[in-house]
Amino acid sequence: MKELYQTADWKKEKHVPVITISDQIKKDVPVSVKVEIGKEIAHPNTSEHYIGWIELLFLPEGEKFPYMVGHVSFEAHGASTEGPNTSMVYSEPSTSFLLKTGKPGKLLANSYCNIHGLWASEKDIKVA
Repeated sequence: MKELYQTADWKKEKHVPVITISDQIKKDVPVSVKVEIGKEIAHPNTSEHYIGWIELLFLPEGEKFPYMVGHVSFEAHGASTEGPNTSMVYSEPSTSFLLKTGKPGKLLANSYCNIHGLWASEKDIKVA
């Protein structure tokens, strides 16, 4: 499946999920993790072109499989019974998760664009 996911520098590509968290967190203390699309370059977010979901996984150091932290769907893309881009209600592809861990590891963020497919990014975290 790795070949299905695209990656890029989020400062130059509007589809990449951006993970915002301290590089080092405190052991067993809840910490907020923000994941957003279009941090530097806004994603269009229209009825025709939108981010459908973002998910966050955590792969603890030394373990084989990641844990699902959360999955968020974005359902409002401007469509209504009057047609595309007529409701003026749009979900913004940004979310936060509250995570607590006693192990260092890697956060893995995935997202889905209805036109440009699957995107991924990762961020290492240390635990003090």
